[in-house]
Amino acid sequence: MAESFLVDVPDLHPGVPYAYAAAPPAGYRLVFTAGACPLNARGRVAAPGDVAAQAALVMDHLETALRAAGAELGDVVRSTVYVASTAREDLATAWDVVRSRMGDHPAPSTLLGVAVLGWPDQLVEVEAVAAVPGDALR
Repeated sequence: MAESFLVDVPDLHPGVPYAYAAAPPAGYRLVFTAGACPLNARGRVAAPGDVAAQAALVMDHLETALRAAGAELGDVVRSTVYVASTAREDLATAWDVVRSRMGDHPAPSTLLGVAVLGWPDQLVEVEAVAAVPGDALR
């Protein structure tokens, strides 16, 4: 999805690293992902205790899920980033990884610190909604 589908909101603070809103045009279909988790090939959480490494693996898995549906990170119109921590530094670390992977596409996103995530030792999870042309879905 082209960055032009991100909505400019001039009445809100312009210094945030994400768009305040996004609106896919007519003829686009939405792709909803489950929360991408930092699981390795054996189904175990990789890099226990390492927020940055888990965030990187989560983004790899999110890209894989999006590709399977005919989408890519540039098609994301909304994401939610969950970090199992009360330390803002951990949230910032995860956000830096997610934001860098999004490149020039600052889709609207919410960053949350939560008490616990679903897998033992899991610190990061990211879910997304993407928009693709109607015929792009498999």
